[in-house]
Amino acid sequence: MCEILKNYSTRFFSQKNPMYIKRTLLMLLAIILVYGPAVHAQVKLAQTGFEFLDVPTNARATGMGEAFTTIDGSSESMFYNPAGIATISSFADIGANQLNWIADIKYLSVAAAFAPFEGKYGVIGLDFINVDYGSFNFTKVANNEQGYQDIQGYPKPYALAVGLAYGKQLSEEFSVGGTVKYANQNLGHSVVPIYSQMIVDSVLTTDTTYQEKDYSLNVFAFDFGTIYKTGYKSLAFGMSVSNFSREIAYERESFELPLTFKFGISMNIMDFVPSMGDNNSFVVSIDAAHPRSFSEYLNIGGEYSFMNTFILRAGYVTKQDDYGLTLGLGVHKFGFSFDYSYTPHDIFNNIQRFSLRFVI
Repeated sequence: MCEILKNYSTRFFSQKNPMYIKRTLLMLLAIILVYGPAVHAQVKLAQTGFEFLDVPTNARATGMGEAFTTIDGSSESMFYNPAGIATISSFADIGANQLNWIADIKYLSVAAAFAPFEGKYGVIGLDFINVDYGSFNFTKVANNEQGYQDIQGYPKPYALAVGLAYGKQLSEEFSVGGTVKYANQNLGHSVVPIYSQMIVDSVLTTDTTYQEKDYSLNVFAFDFGTIYKTGYKSLAFGMSVSNFSREIAYERESFELPLTFKFGISMNIMDFVPSMGDNNSFVVSIDAAHPRSFSEYLNIGGEYSFMNTFILRAGYVTKQDDYGLTLGLGVHKFGFSFDYSYTPHDIFNNIQRFSLRFVI
């Protein structure tokens, strides 16, 4: 497959065959026109659990409307398409992200990618996500006027995920990557009444005992993806599949993780303005997302970099009821990056993300 794609690229894109490029774009448009009406007919809501895995935490990616499937060369790619780490050229690329999500839920995520031997044998990555759901008041059923009583000393609910990723450039055009991750969600404890009936002195009586249950689940999940650089300027295609796993259950009803398939395309528009392209770039990226528990949508984003130092971003996520527009900015210098994104929210507080990244 790699050899086919390589020959494909060499034959057409490196020669800048305009007729073939036109046919390719027309074919992609035809796929969208045929596929679009079918997927929009589906109604898919609330079919998955472990939704914390589907919340984006990186400020750079969210500033671009999460259109990040084909954006490669950094540890940030592990959360969107593990094939993106395959082109990391430094020995180590490390980033951290902080997010205050809706309803006082707090996220902290870290990603680190290492490319020993200049990436000759591929790039290894580690990522970690921790979710703090905040404080809750726990109660249990009781035989009193209120019908319940407070429980003290219960640990707070939380969630976490740890991933091990690997990415490799199979050729100058084609990169692949995959992640295996362990995810755990602990929703705390509950005290469940258990009723039993018995006959005492010819009278049927009901006895109630209480049993404590621990609602903690864990599961292994997989991400994988590819990025194909066509050879025509910086035009790139990519795809990713996130959160592939078996079904799990807290009680009787089982559920699946938020499996999402994405197909993306991106290009640096400055390729058409060579006189400005040395120190500036304007990357436009579009992802088509097909999630398991929501209707299909598009991520559309842009990132303008001035003098490879000051960065402005904007994006839009379609078919979202409570938000859509995203904005972001960043500073990159001496191997250090600071990124910020802002997402206006119609119902909850506006969402802000902060990210730090440095390269060794």
